[in-house]
Amino acid sequence: MPPLADKIRPTSLDDVVGQKHLLGEGKPLRKIIESGEIPNMVFYGPSGIGKTTLASIIAARTNKTLRKLNATTASTQDIKDIVAQLDTFAGMNGILLYLDEIQYFNKKQQQTLLEFIENGSITLIASTTENPYFYVYNAILSRSTVFEFKTVTPDEVEKAVIRGFDLAAKQRSTVFEIEDGVTRYIATACGGDVRKAMNAVELTALTSVKKDGCEVITLESAKELTQKSALRYDRDGDSHYDILSGFQKSMRGSDPDAALYYLARLLEAGDLPSACRRLMVCVCEDVGLAYPQLIPIVKACVDIANAVGLPEARIPLADAVVMTANAPKSNSAYNAIARASADIQSGKIGSIPRHLQNKHYDGEDNPNKGQFYKYPHDYPNSWVKQQYLPDILKNARYYEFGDNKNEQAFKAYWEKIKGKDL
Repeated sequence: MPPLADKIRPTSLDDVVGQKHLLGEGKPLRKIIESGEIPNMVFYGPSGIGKTTLASIIAARTNKTLRKLNATTASTQDIKDIVAQLDTFAGMNGILLYLDEIQYFNKKQQQTLLEFIENGSITLIASTTENPYFYVYNAILSRSTVFEFKTVTPDEVEKAVIRGFDLAAKQRSTVFEIEDGVTRYIATACGGDVRKAMNAVELTALTSVKKDGCEVITLESAKELTQKSALRYDRDGDSHYDILSGFQKSMRGSDPDAALYYLARLLEAGDLPSACRRLMVCVCEDVGLAYPQLIPIVKACVDIANAVGLPEARIPLADAVVMTANAPKSNSAYNAIARASADIQSGKIGSIPRHLQNKHYDGEDNPNKGQFYKYPHDYPNSWVKQQYLPDILKNARYYEFGDNKNEQAFKAYWEKIKGKDL
Protein backbone atom coordinates (compact mmCIF):
# COMPACT_ATOMS: atom_id res chain seq x y z
CA MET A 1 0.00 0.00 0.00
CA PRO A 2 1.48 3.41 -0.95
CA PRO A 3 2.31 5.83 1.88
CA LEU A 4 -0.12 8.57 2.85
CA ALA A 5 2.17 11.22 1.36
CA ASP A 6 1.60 9.68 -2.08
CA LYS A 7 -2.13 9.18 -1.61
CA ILE A 8 -2.71 12.80 -0.68
CA ARG A 9 -0.44 14.21 -3.39
CA PRO A 10 -2.21 17.16 -5.09
CA THR A 11 -3.39 16.83 -8.69
CA SER A 12 -4.06 20.53 -9.38
CA LEU A 13 -2.11 23.75 -8.90
CA ASP A 14 -4.65 25.09 -6.40
CA ASP A 15 -4.14 22.09 -4.14
CA VAL A 16 -0.37 22.49 -3.88
CA VAL A 17 0.64 23.45 -0.35
CA GLY A 18 2.70 26.64 -0.18
CA GLN A 19 4.75 28.14 -3.04
CA LYS A 20 2.24 30.95 -3.55
CA HIS A 21 5.08 33.18 -4.77
CA LEU A 22 5.33 30.85 -7.79
CA LEU A 23 1.89 29.31 -8.16
CA GLY A 24 -0.51 32.00 -6.97
CA GLU A 25 -2.81 33.68 -9.49
CA GLY A 26 -0.76 35.71 -11.94
CA LYS A 27 2.58 34.42 -10.63
CA PRO A 28 5.32 33.52 -13.13
CA LEU A 29 5.47 29.74 -12.87
CA ARG A 30 1.69 29.37 -12.86
CA LYS A 31 1.43 31.49 -16.02
CA ILE A 32 4.06 29.33 -17.74
CA ILE A 33 2.24 26.12 -16.79
CA GLU A 34 -1.13 27.48 -17.89
CA SER A 35 0.35 28.49 -21.25
CA GLY A 36 1.10 24.85 -22.03
CA GLU A 37 4.55 25.78 -23.37
CA ILE A 38 6.89 24.29 -20.80
CA PRO A 39 10.56 25.31 -20.92
CA ASN A 40 13.42 23.41 -19.34
CA MET A 41 13.40 24.26 -15.65
CA VAL A 42 15.41 23.82 -12.47
CA PHE A 43 13.48 23.58 -9.19
CA TYR A 44 15.66 24.62 -6.27
CA GLY A 45 14.67 24.20 -2.63
CA PRO A 46 14.52 21.90 0.41
CA SER A 47 13.12 18.39 0.19
CA GLY A 48 9.47 17.59 0.82
CA ILE A 49 8.00 20.89 -0.34
CA GLY A 50 6.30 19.91 -3.60
CA LYS A 51 8.89 19.86 -6.39
CA THR A 52 8.10 16.30 -7.49
CA THR A 53 4.37 16.89 -7.09
CA LEU A 54 4.47 19.94 -9.34
CA ALA A 55 6.40 18.05 -12.02
CA SER A 56 3.64 15.42 -12.05
CA ILE A 57 0.95 18.09 -12.37
CA ILE A 58 2.83 19.73 -15.26
CA ALA A 59 3.16 16.41 -17.08
CA ALA A 60 -0.57 15.71 -16.69
CA ARG A 61 -1.60 19.18 -17.90
CA THR A 62 0.60 18.98 -21.00
CA ASN A 63 -0.18 15.31 -21.81
CA LYS A 64 3.51 14.52 -21.74
CA THR A 65 4.86 11.21 -20.53
CA LEU A 66 6.54 11.71 -17.16
CA ARG A 67 9.75 9.83 -16.54
CA LYS A 68 11.62 10.17 -13.25
CA LEU A 69 15.29 9.64 -12.51
CA ASN A 70 17.35 10.23 -9.40
CA ALA A 71 20.85 11.46 -10.19
CA THR A 72 22.29 9.61 -7.20
CA THR A 73 21.65 6.27 -8.93
CA ALA A 74 20.89 7.05 -12.59
CA SER A 75 23.38 6.53 -15.42
CA THR A 76 23.90 7.99 -18.85
CA GLN A 77 22.30 4.86 -20.30
CA ASP A 78 19.15 5.57 -18.30
CA ILE A 79 18.84 8.90 -20.09
CA LYS A 80 19.36 7.26 -23.49
CA ASP A 81 16.73 4.63 -22.67
CA ILE A 82 14.21 7.37 -21.92
CA VAL A 83 15.02 9.21 -25.14
CA ALA A 84 14.54 5.96 -27.07
CA GLN A 85 10.90 6.00 -25.99
CA LEU A 86 10.28 9.05 -28.19
CA ASP A 87 9.72 6.78 -31.18
CA THR A 88 7.17 4.69 -29.32
CA PHE A 89 3.54 5.15 -28.36
CA ALA A 90 4.64 6.19 -24.85
CA GLY A 91 6.46 9.24 -26.19
CA MET A 92 4.06 10.40 -28.86
CA ASN A 93 3.22 13.66 -27.01
CA GLY A 94 6.76 14.22 -25.81
CA ILE A 95 8.60 13.21 -22.66
CA LEU A 96 9.04 15.27 -19.53
CA LEU A 97 12.08 14.07 -17.61
CA TYR A 98 12.08 14.85 -13.92
CA LEU A 99 15.67 14.52 -12.71
CA ASP A 100 15.94 14.67 -8.95
CA GLU A 101 19.18 15.79 -7.23
CA ILE A 102 20.83 16.86 -10.49
CA GLN A 103 23.88 18.07 -8.55
CA TYR A 104 25.01 14.43 -8.34
CA PHE A 105 25.40 14.14 -12.11
CA ASN A 106 28.99 14.67 -13.17
CA LYS A 107 29.99 16.93 -16.05
CA LYS A 108 29.91 14.15 -18.65
CA GLN A 109 26.43 13.05 -17.60
CA GLN A 110 25.13 16.62 -17.68
CA GLN A 111 26.66 17.08 -21.14
CA THR A 112 24.80 13.98 -22.36
CA LEU A 113 21.61 15.45 -20.96
CA LEU A 114 22.36 18.75 -22.69
CA GLU A 115 22.41 17.07 -26.09
CA PHE A 116 18.79 15.97 -25.75
CA ILE A 117 17.34 19.13 -24.23
CA GLU A 118 19.03 21.26 -26.91
CA ASN A 119 17.31 19.47 -29.76
CA GLY A 120 14.00 19.43 -27.94
CA SER A 121 13.82 15.65 -27.61
CA ILE A 122 12.84 15.94 -23.99
CA THR A 123 11.67 18.65 -21.61
CA LEU A 124 13.79 18.69 -18.49
CA ILE A 125 12.67 19.56 -14.99
CA ALA A 126 15.67 19.13 -12.73
CA SER A 127 15.47 19.53 -8.98
CA THR A 128 18.16 20.19 -6.43
CA THR A 129 18.43 20.98 -2.76
CA GLU A 130 21.72 22.81 -3.40
CA ASN A 131 22.28 26.20 -5.00
CA PRO A 132 22.11 25.41 -8.74
CA TYR A 133 24.47 28.25 -9.59
CA PHE A 134 27.20 26.36 -7.73
CA TYR A 135 26.31 22.76 -8.58
CA VAL A 136 24.71 22.74 -12.03
CA TYR A 137 26.84 23.33 -15.10
CA ASN A 138 26.39 26.66 -16.86
CA ALA A 139 25.41 25.03 -20.14
CA ILE A 140 22.38 23.45 -18.45
CA LEU A 141 21.53 26.62 -16.53
CA SER A 142 21.72 28.81 -19.63
CA ARG A 143 19.04 26.67 -21.26
CA SER A 144 16.81 26.47 -18.19
CA THR A 145 14.73 28.72 -16.00
CA VAL A 146 15.48 28.47 -12.28
CA PHE A 147 12.64 28.64 -9.75
CA GLU A 148 13.34 28.73 -6.04
CA PHE A 149 10.90 26.84 -3.84
CA LYS A 150 10.48 28.09 -0.27
CA THR A 151 10.04 26.14 2.94
CA VAL A 152 6.31 25.72 3.55
CA THR A 153 4.97 27.71 6.50
CA PRO A 154 3.40 25.88 9.48
CA ASP A 155 0.01 27.40 8.60
CA GLU A 156 0.12 25.82 5.15
CA VAL A 157 1.50 22.51 6.41
CA GLU A 158 -1.26 22.32 9.02
CA LYS A 159 -3.88 22.41 6.25
CA ALA A 160 -2.21 19.37 4.69
CA VAL A 161 -2.01 17.65 8.07
CA ILE A 162 -5.76 18.08 8.60
CA ARG A 163 -6.46 16.68 5.12
CA GLY A 164 -4.12 13.81 5.89
CA PHE A 165 -6.02 12.85 9.03
CA ASP A 166 -9.32 13.06 7.11
CA LEU A 167 -8.02 10.71 4.41
CA ALA A 168 -6.53 8.32 6.98
CA ALA A 169 -9.87 8.17 8.79
CA LYS A 170 -11.74 7.33 5.59
CA GLN A 171 -9.27 4.60 4.71
CA ARG A 172 -9.64 3.05 8.16
CA SER A 173 -13.43 3.59 8.21
CA THR A 174 -13.16 5.27 11.56
CA VAL A 175 -13.41 8.62 13.29
CA PHE A 176 -10.42 10.31 14.84
CA GLU A 177 -10.63 12.35 18.00
CA ILE A 178 -7.59 14.58 17.75
CA GLU A 179 -6.33 16.32 20.87
CA ASP A 180 -5.77 20.06 20.78
CA GLY A 181 -2.34 20.99 19.53
CA VAL A 182 -1.65 17.78 17.57
CA THR A 183 -1.99 19.19 14.05
CA ARG A 184 -0.07 22.35 14.93
CA TYR A 185 2.72 20.40 16.58
CA ILE A 186 3.19 18.14 13.56
CA ALA A 187 3.05 21.11 11.18
CA THR A 188 5.69 22.97 13.17
CA ALA A 189 8.02 20.13 14.15
CA CYS A 190 8.44 18.88 10.57
CA GLY A 191 10.13 22.13 9.59
CA GLY A 192 8.15 22.81 6.43
CA ASP A 193 8.67 19.30 5.00
CA VAL A 194 5.17 18.23 3.96
CA ARG A 195 6.28 14.68 3.23
CA LYS A 196 7.58 14.23 6.78
CA ALA A 197 4.39 15.76 8.13
CA MET A 198 2.35 13.18 6.22
CA ASN A 199 4.56 10.39 7.56
CA ALA A 200 3.90 11.70 11.08
CA VAL A 201 0.15 11.73 10.41
CA GLU A 202 0.30 8.15 9.20
CA LEU A 203 2.27 6.95 12.22
CA THR A 204 0.05 8.70 14.76
CA ALA A 205 -3.03 7.28 13.03
CA LEU A 206 -1.60 3.76 13.27
CA THR A 207 -0.92 4.15 16.99
CA SER A 208 -4.23 5.79 17.92
CA VAL A 209 -6.05 4.53 20.99
CA LYS A 210 -9.63 3.24 20.62
CA LYS A 211 -12.08 4.88 22.98
CA ASP A 212 -15.90 5.13 22.95
CA GLY A 213 -16.29 4.18 19.29
CA CYS A 214 -13.56 6.44 17.93
CA GLU A 215 -9.77 6.51 17.83
CA VAL A 216 -7.94 9.07 19.95
CA ILE A 217 -4.75 10.71 18.70
CA THR A 218 -2.87 12.26 21.58
CA LEU A 219 -0.39 15.11 21.62
CA GLU A 220 2.02 12.91 23.53
CA SER A 221 1.92 10.33 20.74
CA ALA A 222 2.46 13.03 18.10
CA LYS A 223 5.53 14.29 19.96
CA GLU A 224 6.97 10.79 20.22
CA LEU A 225 6.44 9.89 16.57
CA THR A 226 7.05 13.14 14.72
CA GLN A 227 10.45 13.31 13.12
CA LYS A 228 11.79 16.70 13.99
CA SER A 229 13.35 18.42 11.02
CA ALA A 230 12.82 22.06 11.85
CA LEU A 231 16.58 22.55 12.02
CA ARG A 232 17.02 21.78 8.30
CA TYR A 233 20.75 21.84 8.87
CA ASP A 234 23.42 20.56 6.53
CA ARG A 235 26.98 21.67 7.20
CA ASP A 236 27.75 21.61 3.49
CA GLY A 237 24.51 23.18 2.31
CA ASP A 238 22.98 26.62 1.97
CA SER A 239 21.10 26.39 5.28
CA HIS A 240 24.41 26.13 7.14
CA TYR A 241 25.61 29.45 5.75
CA ASP A 242 22.19 31.05 6.16
CA ILE A 243 22.19 30.25 9.87
CA LEU A 244 25.75 31.50 10.32
CA SER A 245 24.87 34.65 8.40
CA GLY A 246 21.82 35.22 10.60
CA PHE A 247 23.95 34.58 13.68
CA GLN A 248 26.57 37.21 12.88
CA LYS A 249 24.15 39.76 11.47
CA SER A 250 22.01 39.53 14.60
CA MET A 251 25.03 40.23 16.82
CA ARG A 252 26.12 43.02 14.49
CA GLY A 253 22.60 44.42 14.63
CA SER A 254 22.66 44.36 18.47
CA ASP A 255 19.75 41.93 18.77
CA PRO A 256 20.69 39.48 21.57
CA ASP A 257 17.44 37.50 21.28
CA ALA A 258 17.91 36.69 17.60
CA ALA A 259 21.61 35.99 18.14
CA LEU A 260 20.80 33.50 20.91
CA TYR A 261 18.20 31.83 18.69
CA TYR A 262 20.73 31.21 15.91
CA LEU A 263 23.32 30.10 18.45
CA ALA A 264 20.79 27.56 19.75
CA ARG A 265 20.18 26.27 16.22
CA LEU A 266 23.88 25.76 15.68
CA LEU A 267 24.36 24.00 18.99
CA GLU A 268 21.25 21.82 18.66
CA ALA A 269 22.78 20.61 15.41
CA GLY A 270 26.02 19.91 17.27
CA ASP A 271 28.02 22.48 15.32
CA LEU A 272 30.13 23.91 18.11
CA PRO A 273 33.15 24.77 15.89
CA SER A 274 31.15 27.00 13.52
CA ALA A 275 29.47 28.82 16.41
CA CYS A 276 32.82 29.52 18.07
CA ARG A 277 34.53 30.62 14.88
CA ARG A 278 31.77 33.01 13.81
CA LEU A 279 31.53 34.48 17.30
CA MET A 280 35.25 35.31 17.36
CA VAL A 281 35.06 36.79 13.87
CA CYS A 282 32.11 38.95 14.87
CA VAL A 283 33.66 40.39 18.01
CA CYS A 284 36.76 41.42 16.04
CA GLU A 285 34.95 42.63 12.93
CA ASP A 286 31.86 44.30 14.38
CA VAL A 287 32.75 45.31 17.94
CA GLY A 288 36.40 45.87 17.22
CA LEU A 289 37.94 49.08 18.54
CA ALA A 290 34.72 50.31 20.12
CA TYR A 291 35.31 47.83 22.95
CA PRO A 292 38.57 45.94 22.25
CA GLN A 293 38.61 44.55 25.80
CA LEU A 294 35.77 42.24 24.75
CA ILE A 295 37.95 40.33 22.29
CA PRO A 296 39.96 38.42 24.95
CA ILE A 297 36.78 37.93 27.00
CA VAL A 298 35.03 36.24 24.08
CA LYS A 299 38.15 34.16 23.40
CA ALA A 300 38.07 32.99 27.01
CA CYS A 301 34.40 32.02 26.67
CA VAL A 302 35.19 30.07 23.50
CA ASP A 303 38.07 28.29 25.26
CA ILE A 304 35.75 27.30 28.11
CA ALA A 305 33.11 26.07 25.65
CA ASN A 306 35.61 23.86 23.87
CA ALA A 307 36.99 22.59 27.17
CA VAL A 308 33.63 21.51 28.62
CA GLY A 309 31.96 20.52 25.33
CA LEU A 310 28.25 20.26 24.64
CA PRO A 311 25.74 20.65 26.15
CA GLU A 312 27.41 22.85 28.81
CA ALA A 313 29.28 24.80 26.12
CA ARG A 314 26.09 26.71 25.45
CA ILE A 315 26.48 28.60 28.75
CA PRO A 316 29.80 30.44 28.16
CA LEU A 317 28.85 30.95 24.52
CA ALA A 318 25.53 32.51 25.52
CA ASP A 319 27.47 34.89 27.79
CA ALA A 320 29.75 35.84 24.91
CA VAL A 321 26.90 36.25 22.42
CA VAL A 322 24.89 38.53 24.71
CA MET A 323 27.97 40.66 25.44
CA THR A 324 28.84 40.90 21.74
CA ALA A 325 25.29 41.83 20.76
CA ASN A 326 25.03 44.51 23.46
CA ALA A 327 28.51 45.96 22.99
CA PRO A 328 29.10 49.24 21.10
CA LYS A 329 30.03 48.60 17.48
CA SER A 330 32.84 49.68 15.19
CA ASN A 331 34.11 48.21 11.94
CA SER A 332 36.81 50.83 11.45
CA ALA A 333 39.71 48.35 11.66
CA TYR A 334 37.88 45.90 9.38
CA ASN A 335 37.37 48.63 6.78
CA ALA A 336 40.97 49.77 7.12
CA ILE A 337 42.50 46.37 6.40
CA ALA A 338 40.04 45.90 3.52
CA ARG A 339 41.23 49.16 1.95
CA ALA A 340 44.88 48.21 2.40
CA SER A 341 44.27 44.79 0.87
CA ALA A 342 42.49 46.39 -2.09
CA ASP A 343 45.55 48.54 -2.83
CA ILE A 344 47.87 45.54 -2.66
CA GLN A 345 45.59 43.44 -4.88
CA SER A 346 45.48 46.22 -7.45
CA GLY A 347 49.28 46.18 -7.71
CA LYS A 348 50.17 49.20 -5.59
CA ILE A 349 53.25 47.62 -4.04
CA GLY A 350 56.18 49.98 -3.62
CA SER A 351 59.61 49.68 -2.05
CA ILE A 352 59.87 49.95 1.73
CA PRO A 353 61.25 53.43 2.59
CA ARG A 354 65.02 53.29 3.11
CA HIS A 355 64.82 54.47 6.73
CA LEU A 356 62.54 51.53 7.60
CA GLN A 357 64.53 48.78 5.93
CA ASN A 358 66.25 46.12 8.01
CA LYS A 359 69.78 46.92 6.89
CA HIS A 360 72.39 49.41 7.99
CA TYR A 361 74.59 49.85 4.93
CA ASP A 362 74.19 51.17 1.42
CA GLY A 363 75.51 50.09 -1.94
CA GLU A 364 78.10 52.16 -3.77
CA ASP A 365 75.34 53.43 -6.05
CA ASN A 366 73.63 55.33 -3.24
CA PRO A 367 75.07 58.87 -3.02
CA ASN A 368 73.13 59.64 0.19
CA LYS A 369 74.39 56.94 2.51
CA GLY A 370 72.73 56.28 5.86
CA GLN A 371 69.44 54.92 7.14
CA PHE A 372 68.14 58.17 8.75
CA TYR A 373 65.50 56.36 10.82
CA LYS A 374 64.01 58.50 13.59
CA TYR A 375 63.39 56.48 16.75
CA PRO A 376 60.01 57.75 18.07
CA HIS A 377 60.88 57.21 21.73
CA ASP A 378 63.66 59.76 21.40
CA TYR A 379 61.04 62.47 20.78
CA PRO A 380 58.34 64.08 22.94
CA ASN A 381 55.24 61.90 23.41
CA SER A 382 57.09 59.09 21.59
CA TRP A 383 56.12 60.46 18.18
CA VAL A 384 57.93 62.13 15.31
CA LYS A 385 56.73 62.79 11.80
CA GLN A 386 58.30 60.57 9.14
CA GLN A 387 57.15 58.56 6.13
CA TYR A 388 56.18 54.94 6.74
CA LEU A 389 54.31 53.97 3.56
CA PRO A 390 56.04 53.33 0.22
CA ASP A 391 56.31 56.38 -2.04
CA ILE A 392 53.52 55.12 -4.30
CA LEU A 393 51.13 55.13 -1.34
CA LYS A 394 52.57 57.82 0.89
CA ASN A 395 49.31 59.81 1.01
CA ALA A 396 46.99 56.81 1.43
CA ARG A 397 44.52 56.78 4.33
CA TYR A 398 43.11 53.43 5.35
CA TYR A 399 41.99 53.93 8.93
CA GLU A 400 39.28 56.40 9.90
CA PHE A 401 38.39 56.86 13.56
CA GLY A 402 35.01 55.43 14.50
CA ASP A 403 32.44 57.63 16.21
CA ASN A 404 32.40 55.56 19.42
CA LYS A 405 33.72 56.77 22.76
CA ASN A 406 36.86 54.65 22.67
CA GLU A 407 38.12 55.67 19.24
CA GLN A 408 37.13 59.29 19.74
CA ALA A 409 39.36 59.29 22.84
CA PHE A 410 42.22 57.99 20.67
CA LYS A 411 41.47 60.67 18.11
CA ALA A 412 41.46 63.46 20.67
CA TYR A 413 44.79 62.24 22.06
CA TRP A 414 46.50 62.12 18.66
CA GLU A 415 45.03 65.43 17.53
CA LYS A 416 46.74 66.95 20.52
CA ILE A 417 50.05 65.25 19.68
CA LYS A 418 50.04 65.34 15.88
CA GLY A 419 47.94 68.42 15.28
CA LYS A 420 47.45 69.08 11.60
CA ASP A 421 49.46 65.95 10.73
CA LEU A 422 46.71 63.62 12.02
